[in-house]
Amino acid sequence: MKELLRYIACSLVDKPEKVDVKERSGRYTITLELSVDPDETGKVIGRNGRVAKAIRDLMSVAAARQNKRVHIDIE
Repeated sequence: MKELLRYIACSLVDKPEKVDVKERSGRYTITLELSVDPDETGKVIGRNGRVAKAIRDLMSVAAARQNKRVHIDIE
């Protein structure tokens, strides 16, 4: 899960070395904290949050295959 989110975020930004993903997992949930360079936060969120919603949808599908739920925090 963590690697998938890192791959997606690195594909969107100009400075992939500044992408950091932290993972906290519980019994049924996984919380991923994505942080990117402050100048590129808009690229990850997108206009009206469309890119962020698409990322969350993709991660939900990946988590459902493991019978878990995922929550993504973008910083």
